Amino acid sequence: MKVRSFLAATAFACTAAAAAAAVRPPKLQYEMTTLPNGLTVVFEEDHSTPIVHLQLWYHVGSKNEKPGRTGFAHLFEHLMFKGSKNVMPEAHTSMISSVGGQSNAYTTDDETVFWETVPAQYLPMTLWLEADRMASLRVDKETFTNEREVVKEERRMRVDNQPYGRLNEIIYDQAFNVHPYKHPTIGSMADLESASVDDVLDFFHTYYVPANATMVLVGDFDTTQALQLVNQYLGRVPRAQKEVPRDIPKEPPQTQEKRVTLQQPWPLPAVVVAYHITYDGNPDSYPLHIAAKVLSDGQSSRIYKKLVYEKQIAVAAFGNANLIEDPNLFYAVAIVQQGHTPEEASTALIAEIEKLKTEPISTRELQRSKNQFARDYILGRESNQQKASTLAHAVVIHHDIKTADGEFDIFQNISVADVQRVARTYFRPENRIVLTLMPSGANQ
Repeated sequence: MKVRSFLAATAFACTAAAAAAAVRPPKLQYEMTTLPNGLTVVFEEDHSTPIVHLQLWYHVGSKNEKPGRTGFAHLFEHLMFKGSKNVMPEAHTSMISSVGGQSNAYTTDDETVFWETVPAQYLPMTLWLEADRMASLRVDKETFTNEREVVKEERRMRVDNQPYGRLNEIIYDQAFNVHPYKHPTIGSMADLESASVDDVLDFFHTYYVPANATMVLVGDFDTTQALQLVNQYLGRVPRAQKEVPRDIPKEPPQTQEKRVTLQQPWPLPAVVVAYHITYDGNPDSYPLHIAAKVLSDGQSSRIYKKLVYEKQIAVAAFGNANLIEDPNLFYAVAIVQQGHTPEEASTALIAEIEKLKTEPISTRELQRSKNQFARDYILGRESNQQKASTLAHAVVIHHDIKTADGEFDIFQNISVADVQRVARTYFRPENRIVLTLMPSGANQ
């Protein structure tokens, strides 16, 4: 028995050591250049399969929208497929699919991204399609009106008609006063209804220009030849006459705890505890990611185990460190179990967050989080699309392409003390919002 115990202990120690020493994946082999019209282009050759993936990131999202004019960036995600000077409505997608490719787009607070994956020989056609809609997008009143209705219906389905569908929207409306993170990416019904074609075209000519765009190509091509093609097609798009505006209002520091109770047509109360935090790429952002994993990532997290399993005061509990381009939020949410009060839930959430400040996380929790980040980092290099996203994010959001590789080492070097330090820095009572959302008609 002693021999077996020794062997088992040795095997466990070896496994733990292997887990602790995450193997660093090879660095990305990219080249980057900027065209005379301001377009940034990144090339990463990958000859493992005869395909090419293209991502075109416009550095515009919902945070670039003005009050009363929300939802424009997401609207353009739709309008960019509705035809240009040489391409009929929906023909962009059909041309890509006709050669066995795929295409799509998405919008966030900070960027709007269009992408295509095609057999390598169709790279010239794909570049031409992107150049054509960048230079000559067609937006007329009929197209705009039709697509606005599509977006409004999307909002009804994804937000307005979903239980707890407006939760994220309410959190951000209460947490921010002046920064445009206050409003949702999909926009409001009133703003969409009041928007005009002239409003939309002005937004397009301001932000959908070469100097506000980054293109990443990953796949089976020769970089010299690919650069010639990019110049041939996108290099001809004129440079914008005006600089892209970056007049985003900064959110003033919160100086005292904010508590708000609202009513919503939901079956059970929801409680939110939120804190203002820093931005993606700030040195504090990396230990904050670790803190969020320990506190609120999945059913093994501290918050879920405490509120759902142990105390059984919540039917669900989750959270997120929303680290994006500008300072944002960490928040934790509990959906309150029948027979329990929102006050019980908010007290329990705050207690778990406070515990992170007073008691260091265990080395096991830290290593588990590091291993998860290492796994995600390595798996994020498996496809051309994932590599392109990593490179584009480094350029557009971090303004430093070296972070595409550098973040692996940053995460692996985070200490227990780092996590406790950021918890003490950001999880302060005066930096806290406690939001209680009661079912309509319930006693408050």
